[in-house]
This record gives sequence, structure tokens and C-alpha cells, in this order.
Amino acid sequence: MPPVRIVCISDTHGQHAKLSVPAGDVLIHAGDFMAFGDTPKEIVDFNHWLGKQPHRFKVVIAGNHDLMFERHPGAAKELLSNAIYLENSGTELLGLKFWGSPVQPEFNNWAFNVARGAAIRRYWQMIPEGTDVLVTHGPPFGVLDKSLSSTPHLGCEELAKAIEQIRPRLNIFGHIHGGRGQMTANGTQFVNASVVDEAYRLVHEPQVVEIDVSSEIA
Repeated sequence: MPPVRIVCISDTHGQHAKLSVPAGDVLIHAGDFMAFGDTPKEIVDFNHWLGKQPHRFKVVIAGNHDLMFERHPGAAKELLSNAIYLENSGTELLGLKFWGSPVQPEFNNWAFNVARGAAIRRYWQMIPEGTDVLVTHGPPFGVLDKSLSSTPHLGCEELAKAIEQIRPRLNIFGHIHGGRGQMTANGTQFVNASVVDEAYRLVHEPQVVEIDVSSEIA
């Protein structure tokens, strides 16, 4: 069986229509697809764009800019009909177990902000053992989590601990635009899939990861 081809994007901030999206089996958006976050029109537009993408599955989590998903979750989720929306929940696709969460350490007055330490740890404790693909809006501490090379690490310490324990094969995130890129550590491949820079300019392409699942589903 061929590997599962996962197309990773994050932080489009309303600019999704300008992207050139590669083909793949699963399209994942790791949050901040809205620009202002408080109008249904933004979700409708994003959902329409998703419906035109050829990928077999589309998986989406919210981010801190996607305010409607925290303030009016029922109405927001109903409008996102062309994707599998994950919010501290999971799904299994093509032999892989996915888990998604929008929470990130507190930063200004945005959505899904949770205090560092015990408060946010309880969300990461919900991630099941055996998760293959972990989709979080923010990065784990120390991993592709600097807005500039000279600035401090901004990721979540408790998320880093959870990943060390669970060892997912892939962790996709965004949030820290300047950390865009990929790295691998302790058996986990990390992808900061941000497509905009710190000035919200669309400057990056989607990233593609292939995962071999033949041995797991044989």
C-alpha cells in the first residue's frame, strides 16, 4: 500500500484562496483560518474553498484567531461542513489515528487560551496513547517555536512533555509564524505549517509529509 500523503497548512488568516495546494490524501489545517474570527461569512468562505479541494479527507482545528469556534461553537461547527473538525477529539483515517486540539498557552485576549502548567496539562492528558498524527494549534516548547531566531521559545512545556510520552509519528502545528519549517526528534516529525510570516504576508507554500502505514494495517 502506498504511504498516506498529508498536506499541512496553518495560519492562512483568510488568505486560503491564494494558496496553491498540492495533491494528497489528507489536507490538514492547524488553525487560524479566519482573519478576524467573529463573522460567519469567514467560515462560509473557508468551507466553500475546502469543498473544492480534491483531497479525500480534510481535517481542521481552530486557532486563537478563530473566535467564533469558542464563543458560538454550535453555529461555527455547523458552517464547517466540508471538514472533519477536531476539538480535543480524534478520528481514524486510512489506518492512522488523528487527534486535534486548538488550545495554546495564554496570549492576549484570544480564543482557546489556557494558563500554562496544570490548567493546560489536563488538555494534553486527553491525547490517547497510540495517536499517530497530533494536530495542535501551537508548538511544543523548544520546537519551531520562535518568532525570530533571537526571541525566546514560545511553545508549551506541558505539550512537549506529553509528546515525549506519547511519541506520535507526526505533530502538525502553526501559531508561531516565524517558526515555520520541519524537524524530527525522538521519533516524532514536527511540522510548523504556517504559511504567513509575522507580518501576516502569505509567503510560504503548504508542506507535504508521507507516512507509511502498510506495516500497521497489513
